[in-house]
Amino acid sequence: MLGKRFNKVALGSVAGVLLMAAAACGGGGGGTTAASQEPTGAASSEAPKSDLKVGLAFDVGGRGDKSFNDSAYAGLEKAKTDLGAEIKELSPSADGSNRGDLLRQLADAGYNPIIGVGFAYAEDVKKAAEEYPDIQFAIVDSASNAPNVTGLLFAEEQGSYLAGVAAATKAESGHVGFVGGVESDLIKKFEAGFVAGVKSVKADAKIDVKYLTPNGDFSGFKAPDKGKVAAEKMYQDGADIVYHASGDSGLGVFQAAAAAKKKAIGVDSDQRQTVKETDLQSVIMTSMLKRVDVGVFEFIKAFQGGAKGGTDTTYDLKVDGVGLSTTGGEIDDIKDKLDAAKKDIVDGKITVPAKP
Repeated sequence: MLGKRFNKVALGSVAGVLLMAAAACGGGGGGTTAASQEPTGAASSEAPKSDLKVGLAFDVGGRGDKSFNDSAYAGLEKAKTDLGAEIKELSPSADGSNRGDLLRQLADAGYNPIIGVGFAYAEDVKKAAEEYPDIQFAIVDSASNAPNVTGLLFAEEQGSYLAGVAAATKAESGHVGFVGGVESDLIKKFEAGFVAGVKSVKADAKIDVKYLTPNGDFSGFKAPDKGKVAAEKMYQDGADIVYHASGDSGLGVFQAAAAAKKKAIGVDSDQRQTVKETDLQSVIMTSMLKRVDVGVFEFIKAFQGGAKGGTDTTYDLKVDGVGLSTTGGEIDDIKDKLDAAKKDIVDGKITVPAKP
């Protein structure tokens, strides 16, 4: 999943931080990673004029999930304000069966490039790319599978390792939990990194693991009731902190944490800021940031600069493509420990497993 093929790399600067966006002109080659930017901030009051029309198809749960999809939308919106792009977003049906139709709808309406949010778009993006060879596509969380497709990948296991270090350090009982939305290879990366991080601090820690739905059933990303039940059981069994990688289902995890007067760790976005319920915000100790907004924006920016597909770009700890949020200050006191773990990963002293 992390294999890479590159020929040309487009460089840019945003918010004073060096950004690297993958681009390709066909053929194979070596590999690289893409740099990140600071969180999406205020844009200029007047967007530049542009003929750029960008379409984005959300994963199950759609816009408003306060996590994965909303992070992707932040990147799309930044393209509108910073690059002058005309944007269009579409959400799939509850079972995601119309993903391919959404991509074709955007293509027929003249949007180019088009972004599929989530690995479940892999086959649909491949088919659409074949049907519309003059359109550039990107897919989040899946490798490139056609000459006009760019894969936007993330080292979720690395960010989750830091979440594990934080959880193990803060959990007085030595008992933590992990709730995954769907038992897929992607979500198992979150589990693997989290468990490794926990064990690095406390080798005999107890770690409960629960997936809400089996691989292929993506309803696990939009089932807050199931997330709540899973987390409730963990808290009742003695877990102090539960980390979730379950999209919209994480709301249920936060509800369970609030009821148990315990803590949770969010995912993808800074969920202490994105969750509107004030009684839930305070239970979110930190969130594992997955900078989908950066990946989406940088892909669009590279396209505007003439970049083509057939490439993969990986956002890892080295470029702050993943990391931990600090809103609320609850992990400020362990910053040195977290920074040391990050440095060891970046320096290659620690290799974080991507499989449980």
